[in-house]
Amino acid sequence: MDEQAIIDYVGQTCSGVDVVRPTEGVGAGDTFFIYDPERNLSDKQRFPFATIVTKDYGDFDATSNLNRDGVFRLNVGVSRETFRAVFPNTEAHDSAALDVLIPHPVYAAQSWISVLNPSAERFEQLKPLVAEAYARAVRRLAGA
Repeated sequence: MDEQAIIDYVGQTCSGVDVVRPTEGVGAGDTFFIYDPERNLSDKQRFPFATIVTKDYGDFDATSNLNRDGVFRLNVGVSRETFRAVFPNTEAHDSAALDVLIPHPVYAAQSWISVLNPSAERFEQLKPLVAEAYARAVRRLAGA
């Protein structure tokens, strides 16, 4: 799987999603999937349910070593229950390992999961998690 294949999948299966790919500023090169069916949410309301990050962010988020050539990290925000089911214990994870499901190196406490350069097989496992994150975003906007 490459970044574009993931972007295409989310764009085709999750209606109402704004795929944001900044070309300038801090997020340049990254991708943000935001449920905004009317494309009218204020900046405060535009919270992504999934992201693709392509670079390290200084000491804040560098443990995945994304500055390696061709490496990216897919991040998905799931429910606490799902997060606990995927990661039932607190064992350490290698945040720089490719194609391995890991707790997000910074946002695990907010129930975000990650994988660096997922294979097609791993992405098949991630599809239900992406669907859950999308459904959560839809409910959040509906006020449910």
